[in-house]
Amino acid sequence: MKGTTVEEKSLRSQEPFLSRVSEAWASSAVGIRSLLGDLWSIGTLGQGAAVNMTSNLPIVETTASPPTGTLNRSKPPRLVPASRFTFDELVAAYNQTRVDYIVPMPMNAARLREYVHDYDVDLDLSAVALEDDRILGLAMLGVRPGLTWVTRLGILPVKRRRGTGQLLTEHLIAESHRLNVPCITLDVIKGNTPAECLFHKLGFRNVHELMVVRRPPGFPPHNVGPYTFQMPGTQQALGFLRRRQDTPSWLTDTPSLRNANHTTALCVELKNGGQGWAVYQETTFQLRRLILHTETGDPHQVGLALLHALHTCHPTIDTIRENLPVDDPHWPAMQEMGYIESFRRTEMQLELV
Repeated sequence: MKGTTVEEKSLRSQEPFLSRVSEAWASSAVGIRSLLGDLWSIGTLGQGAAVNMTSNLPIVETTASPPTGTLNRSKPPRLVPASRFTFDELVAAYNQTRVDYIVPMPMNAARLREYVHDYDVDLDLSAVALEDDRILGLAMLGVRPGLTWVTRLGILPVKRRRGTGQLLTEHLIAESHRLNVPCITLDVIKGNTPAECLFHKLGFRNVHELMVVRRPPGFPPHNVGPYTFQMPGTQQALGFLRRRQDTPSWLTDTPSLRNANHTTALCVELKNGGQGWAVYQETTFQLRRLILHTETGDPHQVGLALLHALHTCHPTIDTIRENLPVDDPHWPAMQEMGYIESFRRTEMQLELV
């Protein structure tokens, strides 16, 4: 009797996950997190996986259990600029810090390179923590005029609760002081109590509660009142952004959309005189960085028209909107058009001057 091959076993092991893909969008936010966890678990960088570096730079400690021998706890980790590492090395370290994260967020080198570009991350000011030439964790710093932003802070699970996260954060605060910016900001996922406690300890305060929301592909669920719309393109999209009146987070701020490729816009006019516009980034598989703005009229009605036009034009593409304020006036219209909340973040700030 013919035996089962390794490839067949691998495919069979993934059948439960594959069968859940079509059901993921119909589930709750908990189901989405579970699906993301499945995506992570079948990847190549799960906890305990070996990571091979291609240069002579320090390697990542990737064992799932603590290393043998006695650690020299009196010797603090050494911080070196993140710019000394390749994107592949940074990604290998970052993914290891996220293997047990509340919301798995694995990256690859191309995605990290795009992230650094779009969000103005300064790798010379960002830092990697080393112990005996092994990476313990890392933290990155976005830099824009008058403001800095802590991002991608992560510590390997087996190296936590040793003060490395505080050391990295204090380093980025010190760099921000050196830049003479008045404020430093960051986002933390709600429920990440250790991180929240650390940031409060260092003087950060909560300023906004934000949602990450998504919509599966598909045409709008129903028609809305009569409207006309236009799709004016990138230059007009940037012009629209100069007229926005919201208080965006770092991820959704105008420089982030200006840096991103394929930013475009559409605008609508309702029969009753309401007007508004949407700016977003269109990629092959996803609409990102969606910004809705009502110029005149009821935000709910204008929002419905904007989203109806958007998803009529892009019915086959998944949509994600990060860091939407919980009190955004367009959120009811977004829910009516099929958007669901995945998770929440808290935006925090530290005044430096």
